[in-house]
Amino acid sequence: MKDTSANPAPLGLVGFGLTTILLNIHNAGLYPNNSMILGMGIFVGGIAQIIAGILESKKNNTFGLTAFTAYGSFWLSLVAIWTLPALGLAEKADETAMGFYLAIWGLFTFGMFIGTFRLSRALQVVFGTLVALFWLLAIGDFTHIAAYKVIGGYVGILCGFSAFYTAIAQVLNEVYGRTVLPLGPVVKK
Repeated sequence: MKDTSANPAPLGLVGFGLTTILLNIHNAGLYPNNSMILGMGIFVGGIAQIIAGILESKKNNTFGLTAFTAYGSFWLSLVAIWTLPALGLAEKADETAMGFYLAIWGLFTFGMFIGTFRLSRALQVVFGTLVALFWLLAIGDFTHIAAYKVIGGYVGILCGFSAFYTAIAQVLNEVYGRTVLPLGPVVKK
């Protein structure tokens, strides 16, 4: 039976990329955390990525399933970490707790980054910059040195734009039936 379903990866990459850009503009210090970031985190970064991940399972793509459902859950958990204390439902996470939260996500992302060595150069940029982002933000929380978070914010903006580029490249390459925007495919041996 031939699989005629659409590629869900661009949806997941757009959900991740746009939300990552907007949060990291905040991390870079250009505006405060606000409801726009929370809304993007729930609906675009969270739900859209989880939908893409579930659809990736139908494509027999373990990497896509794992990446999109995990990072979609990351966004939902981050919004919960921020909003549960405001609702009086939990104690606010301190910087040490957030440092461990970000570091463990960086560790997971490093493992996924290793997987991109068999996929594409574009995904290597997405996951490589995401590893750097998580670890810079974690170091910022552990050391209480704001410059790490600001630098992380700029790395995060680059990460988000690289995911956005990868999504648009996949869509345009499929629509035009040729390479419009290169993804840097990896030659598998």
